Amino acid sequence: MKTLLIAGYGDIARRAAPRLEARYAVQPLSRRHGFDLDRPETLATLQGADALLHCAPPPNTGAQDTRTRNLLAALAKGRILPARIVYVSTSGVYGDCGGARVDELRAVHPQTDRARRRVDAERQLALWCSERGVSLAILRVPGIYAADRLPLERLRAGTPVLRVEDDVYTNHIHAEDLAAIVVRALEEVVPAGTYNASDDSEIRMGDWLDLVAERAGLARPPRIARADAAGRITPELLSFMSESRRLANRRLKENLGVRLRYPTVYEGVPRFPGTA
Repeated sequence: MKTLLIAGYGDIARRAAPRLEARYAVQPLSRRHGFDLDRPETLATLQGADALLHCAPPPNTGAQDTRTRNLLAALAKGRILPARIVYVSTSGVYGDCGGARVDELRAVHPQTDRARRRVDAERQLALWCSERGVSLAILRVPGIYAADRLPLERLRAGTPVLRVEDDVYTNHIHAEDLAAIVVRALEEVVPAGTYNASDDSEIRMGDWLDLVAERAGLARPPRIARADAAGRITPELLSFMSESRRLANRRLKENLGVRLRYPTVYEGVPRFPGTA
């Protein structure tokens, strides 16, 4: 059986694990398993691998992804050469696109350090793989949701959203669909390249939160003007409200052959018990 390294054994990796374990001997690289991407010495015992699934996020500070650098250095030092690497990145690398439709040919334009670290990781991986003839698939992922991954606390707190004329388009993917995409992207027959791992939804942020509130039986969030947002919305959340784009997923469907279980958030957000 082939060996798969998984860097960052979080929610998506765990959802994908049953399907992956049918095809691979899986070695998680996580702190719980004795590996720490912030401490290169813990990676010295890495053994050979046929594939790598890289789900680990970058550090919380800086403009570079030192975790990816440490991982790639450990692979090189251990002479580990996977035939295929799949990296779970973010659609935030595109920056604000003014609500335009965005496919994978659009140049990256990160506007936060959070997104710059992701661009740095993508570039490190692209260079490393190009130099060694390794197949690389990059998945640019928008907001992940599931029944247990909904912004319920934000709704309960009454955090406002932008009024319609100031609102932004937001993009989504159900966690189970993303897990299936990850499994498919690891297959050697799938073309290497970059993929927008997004569903078919075209929805503004306020409408998204209204939908979640309705399905959960909560009050809809208040709407405010962007000019009034600075004092009422945290800077981190406001940064997400400053970027608007509509991801195109044609390549995901045609090149990966993905059929989404939850094509839009309207199919994916559950109706909680006790709601009409």
